Amino acid sequence: MSNVTSNDFPGHWPGEDHSWDLSKFRDRFRVDFFRNDRYHAEFDLVGVDASIVNAFRRIMIAEVYSFAIEQCYFLNNTSLIQDEVLAHRLGLIPIVGNHEAMKSMKWPRQGKNPENNLPYMPTVHDTLILQLHVECERIPKVSPEETDKDKLYERHMVYARDLEWRPANEAQQLRFGDDPVRAGNPDTVIAKLRPGQEIIVTSHAVKGLGKDHAKFSPVATCGYRLLPQITILEPIRGKAAERFKACFPKGVVEIEDGEAKVVNPRNDTVSREVLRHDEFKGKVKLGRVRDHFICGFFSPSGHALRGRSR
Repeated sequence: MSNVTSNDFPGHWPGEDHSWDLSKFRDRFRVDFFRNDRYHAEFDLVGVDASIVNAFRRIMIAEVYSFAIEQCYFLNNTSLIQDEVLAHRLGLIPIVGNHEAMKSMKWPRQGKNPENNLPYMPTVHDTLILQLHVECERIPKVSPEETDKDKLYERHMVYARDLEWRPANEAQQLRFGDDPVRAGNPDTVIAKLRPGQEIIVTSHAVKGLGKDHAKFSPVATCGYRLLPQITILEPIRGKAAERFKACFPKGVVEIEDGEAKVVNPRNDTVSREVLRHDEFKGKVKLGRVRDHFICGFFSPSGHALRGRSR
């Protein structure tokens, strides 16, 4: 490997040495958190190369374990959704629960047992059992002219919250305590039923990685971008400052003492709208900060960077 550092970024000059150095890394690197909500986390990685930031992104997608449904055993399914499609939907539902309990769960054994040449059986140490049993019924004594489905039928919508955890034994139940196994997003719609239709399925959830299947990935959207850099070369005042401010998203540029000032370049969408106006030619310079990365992660489970089972 002769080229170990990247040089394809804004502001690079030929011949510059950007070789990685531990002492420089310690002095310059920092992490700034800006948001850590239920479904969305956003933070900045400053003072690193794009290859390191991309490594974090790939780790979040593929190398952080979580739990998802792997096997589905159907007892009855008279809905319009085929067993295979319904099993696929169940597999994509994020499964959450007690952090330490899930962390202590073992990885499921694959293949056949050499002792008896039979497939490995699930155990209480590597498998979580979830049951789905929903039957739609018509509500009696409803007006024939009624069209509202909620007033006509009971349990006609099957949600992820209808998945019920069935502890395999008492020890497994005690291990999870007050934070039982459940769907990470309880409002996810699984199926729609009509009177007489029923779904009964037992599912086995196991530990896995996103590199094996996307359903095990703890994040949905996961990406990063360089911090926009907006440099005002000449003072912009008066009515021109108002027009200049309108060229950027809300909060990027503010007017202070009648003069346009860049206050929050993070909000800029890099539309370059300002370059369309002749009056601002030579007065503003747009670029990116080459070692300042804005990282954003969206979690389908609602646990953001805390993950589903880390």
